[in-house]
Amino acid sequence: MSDYVIPVPAVATIPVASGGSFPVRRVYCIGRNYAAHAIEMGHDPDREAPFFFQKNPNNLDASGQFPYPPHTSDVHHEAELTVVLKSGGTNIPVEKALDHVYGYALSLDMTRRDLQGEMKKAGRPWEIGKAFERSAPIGPIHTVSEVGHLGSGAITLKVNGDLRQEGDLNQLIWKTPEMISYLSEYFELAAGDVIMTGTPSGVGPVVKGDVMEMEVAGLGSLTVTVI
Repeated sequence: MSDYVIPVPAVATIPVASGGSFPVRRVYCIGRNYAAHAIEMGHDPDREAPFFFQKNPNNLDASGQFPYPPHTSDVHHEAELTVVLKSGGTNIPVEKALDHVYGYALSLDMTRRDLQGEMKKAGRPWEIGKAFERSAPIGPIHTVSEVGHLGSGAITLKVNGDLRQEGDLNQLIWKTPEMISYLSEYFELAAGDVIMTGTPSGVGPVVKGDVMEMEVAGLGSLTVTVI
């Protein structure tokens, strides 16, 4: 007999390209991690201390569809490389950080920009703009043993065939090992943790019926339809 007083919620998972499912523990997202995107959002692109916000594990969605959310008229796409961890700890040295990486995936940090903007002006948290249902479309995880570690390579996003976002992973202000190390100073990282690494410039709105096509060199593509 179980001691749980309600049915146990389903475990959020991400498919793995080579087979199986990756169980998700936490989702960390880094903000303004490409200089050009920092500029387009009205901020100084200089290397300041990184900052993070969180999405919920069940915001990750591998269905290939993004339902347009309620209470907004300005939903933006943000194409991001996602890193998933097989182990963790605290105060992880930069030079040891990549030892904890299980693999990489393509993802989108969908954002209710109008609601996020209202929260910024009021000095309030961003969750209402960032952590809504199915706000993180994601592709299958490609393991490090298959693709290695990704420190460079083109990252692009097209909407209905038109190029919107374009950058290179080598333009990340805070690199993957540094993000892992920094996070581990403030949180105890663990297997199942997911880190969305930031988006290049060119973020913009989508509407129902739009088709988003994201690519990262070495990881293939991710297609998501707005419904």
